[in-house]
Amino acid sequence: MPKKVVLAYSGGLDTSIIIPWLKENYGCEVIAMIGDLGQREDLEAARNKALATGASAAYVEDLREEFITGYIWPTLRAGAVYEHKYLLGTSFARPLLAQRQVHLAKKVGADALAHGCTGKGNDQVRFELAAKALAPELKIIAPWREWKIASREEAIAYARAHSVPVEQTTKNIYSRDRNIWHLSHEGGPLEDPANAPEESMWQWVASPAIAPDQPASVEIAFDNGIPVALNGKPLSPVALLDQLNDIAAANGVGRMEMIENRLVGIKSRGAYETPGGTLLIMAHRELESLTLDRETLHYQQLLSLRYAEMVYYGMWFTPLRESLDAFFVSSQRRVTGTVGLALCKGIVGVTSRRSPHSLYRTNLASFTMTGYNPKDAEGFINLFALPITVPQEWAAESAPIAQEADAQVNAR
Repeated sequence: MPKKVVLAYSGGLDTSIIIPWLKENYGCEVIAMIGDLGQREDLEAARNKALATGASAAYVEDLREEFITGYIWPTLRAGAVYEHKYLLGTSFARPLLAQRQVHLAKKVGADALAHGCTGKGNDQVRFELAAKALAPELKIIAPWREWKIASREEAIAYARAHSVPVEQTTKNIYSRDRNIWHLSHEGGPLEDPANAPEESMWQWVASPAIAPDQPASVEIAFDNGIPVALNGKPLSPVALLDQLNDIAAANGVGRMEMIENRLVGIKSRGAYETPGGTLLIMAHRELESLTLDRETLHYQQLLSLRYAEMVYYGMWFTPLRESLDAFFVSSQRRVTGTVGLALCKGIVGVTSRRSPHSLYRTNLASFTMTGYNPKDAEGFINLFALPITVPQEWAAESAPIAQEADAQVNAR
């Protein structure tokens, strides 16, 4: 039986009831680790709540800068998007939280870790793969795989029975996760794919219907694939992302819902609000289209898919992910410049692309036949067509022989 457990604590429904449950069932000391990932919540209140519900200590860790520079920017640089739509907001937050959880466990001499992830979800894999990579000697406790609580309604009942205050009710049943990159929603009416998301569910991005009629504009600057400035002003990573979030959310940009394939083999439905991230992904792609050669761009798309899968699967602390990072660091050396975007009622358009490394040549792209010999295309097409024309020529040459052979067979 573990004597001291460090719990990854958010103050939400699941982790709130885990503190009394661990004390009841394991008789252990519980220490809460709260990661500040820019979720814009009262984390001091969460710390006090953890102490009030039985934690012997509670620590708030400011991880915002590390989260952006060490996890968000590398994933953005890789162009990683899971199943065409999901911008991985929860996925790349988990390995960082697990890393800090392990660090705290070693610091306070804990012999176990605990998390509030369900036995059906991806997060249990993400937390535990990170823990096994960083501290395999620590025991991992996953209450949702042990206790008899089978639903969020039963979890709410448990909280009430143990005088644990929670925001969720049987009417407001959504499971949410927020950080500086996104806000996710799961459960409740979303569990039926036939239901449209409730307008009251959205909490961050304004409805496009009530967003301003006048377009807003932004210009994002990148250096080696990393965002560095907004509207010509260099900003820290936190300030840059905060400002983009505010602009995009006010203009109705960043809402998305999808059916996704979880790692554990279950299809699930989620709704996501990723305002600033939506702008950054789009601007980064547009700058790549201007600066990367065709072969690098196309091959990078294959690796971007693999990178997204690895982040989604929780395989952050792995040699392959680190090796892919090395590729993207190299491929992004040309991705420096600015992209202008216009935002209006949930729609984003590109207004400009500029780069000192632009591969776009007006004399080649224009309809004016200068700087280019069109006769060169004839030989190119003939060579390019050889895999097509050679089989056709062979078929034409062999047809008489085949017909004569068929005639001989029929004569017999």
